[in-house]
Amino acid sequence: MIAVPAYPLKAGRVQDWEKPGVAVPTPYVEALQRAGALEAILMPVAIDDGDAGAILDRFDGLLLLGGGDLHPEEYGQDRRQTVYGVVPHRDRFELALARAAVARGVPTLAICRGHQVLNVALGGSLDQDITDRAGVPDHGKPGVPGGSSVHDIELDPGSRLAEAMQVTQATCSSHHHQAVDRAGDGLRVTARARDGVVEGIELHGDAWIVGAQWHPEDTAADDPAQQRLFDTFVERAAAR
Repeated sequence: MIAVPAYPLKAGRVQDWEKPGVAVPTPYVEALQRAGALEAILMPVAIDDGDAGAILDRFDGLLLLGGGDLHPEEYGQDRRQTVYGVVPHRDRFELALARAAVARGVPTLAICRGHQVLNVALGGSLDQDITDRAGVPDHGKPGVPGGSSVHDIELDPGSRLAEAMQVTQATCSSHHHQAVDRAGDGLRVTARARDGVVEGIELHGDAWIVGAQWHPEDTAADDPAQQRLFDTFVERAAAR
């Protein structure tokens, strides 16, 4: 059973819905189900670390999804004009869950925004915008139909990402304009794009806690290496 914090939806985002809702893009769920897991969709609310621990005690793993930007105040910076899609209660919900997962050793797969949440939860910082920067090729455009960009990444041999995917180089789908800057406490960088942008992080120690800046769910149905990342995550959750 995998805890999956959902995207909050404003009223009117779904036809004929008069009230707000929550949702999870289908590719994440399909990748989990192919791996043999059952997803539990959680509505984001503002919680503290104690509440987050009580929630996670009910589950075997945590999947943190993509989405809008974290508010830069969460990592001690002023907000720039390029920051978009901030939902403060979602930030607080996911940051608390990430810290609780680390404290309890709950297997965690953190994707795109989730990868950034994991980093910030442990005291790391983000580069607020890498778009159009010299030497940094296109990493896609988040929140735009058809905004994904496909590029190669290099994975450190022996890292959890490389062991899970059974490759040291992968072709990945991305749509992000931010990236990890300073790695959080206890995290090490385990994958980069060829332009140097951080694409993978993982927690030191025995817990299987991994972040992927790209979107493995985008291509997991057709790319065995991407699906193996979900398979390994679910195996670790089931073993715990």
